[in-house]
Amino acid sequence: MDDIANELGISKKTIYLHFKNKTSLVKECAFSVSQRITEGIDVICSSEHNPIDEVFEIKKFISEQLRNERTMPQYQLQKYYPEIYKTVRQTQFDKMMECTKNNISRGIQNGLYRKNLDPDFIARLYFVGMTGIRDEKLFPLKTFSPEYIIDEYLEYHLRGIVTQQGMLSLNQFIKENQSNEE
Repeated sequence: MDDIANELGISKKTIYLHFKNKTSLVKECAFSVSQRITEGIDVICSSEHNPIDEVFEIKKFISEQLRNERTMPQYQLQKYYPEIYKTVRQTQFDKMMECTKNNISRGIQNGLYRKNLDPDFIARLYFVGMTGIRDEKLFPLKTFSPEYIIDEYLEYHLRGIVTQQGMLSLNQFIKENQSNEE
C-alpha cells in the first residue's frame, strides 16, 4: 500500500477512502484488467476476421495489454488471493471457451478448419495449452521469451486444426508477419 500511495503521490489514508482494505483494491484491479481484456476480445471477435487472423489479433491485443507486466500476476493472485484468482480464472475460461468455440465453428464453415473437430473439446485443449505455457517452471523465461512461447503455441495449435486451405492462409499470415518484423 505504501508503494501505491507513493506512486500516486497520495497518502495511504486517501487510498482507504476508496477501498476498505487491500483485498478490495486487489479485487478491483484484477476485475478491471479482466474486464478490459474481455471487452477488447469481444471487439475483435465481433469484427469477424478470418478465424486464423482472429487468433493472432487476440494474441496481439492481449500481449499489448500485458506488455508491462514484469511478473506473472496470476501466480501472485493464486497464492495470496485464491478467491479472487478463482473468479478471474473462471471469467478467463468462460470468455476463452465462448470465443474459441465460435472461432472454430466459423473456421469449419469457412473451410479453414477440419470438419471433424469438436469445438468444445478443442476449446478446452486450447485453454489448457494457453494457461500451461505461462508456467515458468515448464518454460523458463531465461530460455523462452513470452512472445516466442505464444507464437510457437499458436502455430502449433492452428497447424493441428487447419485444412489445406487453412494451411495456405496460415502460411500467408506467417509470411506477411515475418517480413513485417524484419
